[in-house]
Amino acid sequence: MKVVVFNGSPRSEGNTAICLNVVMDELKSAGIETEYVWMGMDKIQGCISCYRCVENQDKRCSVKTDKLNEYLEKMLNADGIILGSPTYFADTTTRMKALIERAGLVSKVNDSLLKHKVGAAVVSVRRAGATHVFSSINYFFLINQMFVVGSSYWNLGVNPNVLNPEKIMEDREGIATFQNLGKNMAYLLQKLNT
Repeated sequence: MKVVVFNGSPRSEGNTAICLNVVMDELKSAGIETEYVWMGMDKIQGCISCYRCVENQDKRCSVKTDKLNEYLEKMLNADGIILGSPTYFADTTTRMKALIERAGLVSKVNDSLLKHKVGAAVVSVRRAGATHVFSSINYFFLINQMFVVGSSYWNLGVNPNVLNPEKIMEDREGIATFQNLGKNMAYLLQKLNT
């Protein structure tokens, strides 16, 4: 079993990375393979609405000038997908939104490629707006007929001091939520693969 984890933050070792690592630690301790993908400063454009993916039906986006198809391939080869994003003006980062738009459309028009995979959102936030980010990511999973994993609270890590990422570990409820998320995702993956 394998989970691919996408970090949509431009910061390689920021709040979102720390939150994702908490979840991945739980998955690894349950014997689940994880692949971590930092999208970083990759220039991934949003969907251009050309609909060539509908015409081609080749499980790929026709825009080949960025890493979207590489990322989509990683999704297709995984049993589970975690999408992590910081909160930017009450929404995901533009890279995460582009991934959602394009991978989502390619999946939908190719007979729901991501159907029955397990998905989870991981969100970091300074103060507010994170539930919208959480919802945006989960809408991607739900429209693709994926199984969304829950936890003991919404999968949000709060750090009022975003320039000091290690402070997010002081959000005890958030860290416990991410630990439970990892355990719950491992449990569901194991049940689905028996």
